[in-house]
Amino acid sequence: MKVAFLGTGLMGLPMAQRLLAANIELIAYNRTPEKLAPLQAAGAAIATKPREAIRSAECIILMLSNAAAIYHVLLTDTSWHTLSGRSIIQMGTTTPQESQEIRNAVVAAGGEYIEAPVLGSIPEAETGKLIVMVGGEEEQYQRHVKLLSNFGPDPVYIGPVGSAASLTLALNQLIASLTTSFALSLAFVQLQGIDVELFMRVLRDSKLYAPIFDQNLNRMLDGNYSKANLPTKQLIKEIDLFISEAKSLGLNLSSIEGVKHILQSAMKMSYPEDDYSSVFPAIREWGEASGE
Repeated sequence: MKVAFLGTGLMGLPMAQRLLAANIELIAYNRTPEKLAPLQAAGAAIATKPREAIRSAECIILMLSNAAAIYHVLLTDTSWHTLSGRSIIQMGTTTPQESQEIRNAVVAAGGEYIEAPVLGSIPEAETGKLIVMVGGEEEQYQRHVKLLSNFGPDPVYIGPVGSAASLTLALNQLIASLTTSFALSLAFVQLQGIDVELFMRVLRDSKLYAPIFDQNLNRMLDGNYSKANLPTKQLIKEIDLFISEAKSLGLNLSSIEGVKHILQSAMKMSYPEDDYSSVFPAIREWGEASGE
């Protein structure tokens, strides 16, 4: 089977490299051609137009930034007409409604569609340890699970199209909220003169502990947010999707709106491309300025 991979950014590149490492024939497309160089060097064919990649493959994997990019790459007149008989696996983050609408357009063109968004960041993408969540028909899941296992060891079937997209939004909300809460406690402990390692020892021994705390601790203490696992601006996009969907359900969004405000503060401090753990200086420096 030949696979087309559309979107080779921070997450897409290591995911596509996983397919090449598994000796899967690959053709890749990216709107910024320079990002394709590592794949070309590793043996992937390169397409200059999305339709070229789609026509050349039986299965098309999408790892694009948002629904607008998917429409631009996959569902323009020239690309849409090439989808007949092909399997589309959408692995980026969208709202459930967006995913369902994309599914409808793909099916109308004669193709099939499943969503398979992932939980994890660049290290997990590089090592094939992403959590892959699949939305579609169970029969589709069974046919594609071997391919998806290149990205994560145990892809999970969630339910119909839209269900995996919903679960991904819920989990991304937790990433932002847990990290912001940890940063606030860490800043509080520091400003109270409590030893950080004592704080972490007690935290690690408690039921409050989550591994994401240690994942972000050194970045926060060192102030080094470069080489992002998840850029701040990307997390804000995903939180916006969560807020949009949750608002339609009538949920109280006060807590996540506060988290979004802190993320936006980190963006204003010149951290848009840096790691989302840069919420720490957005909290710590505001506290120092207001408290001293």
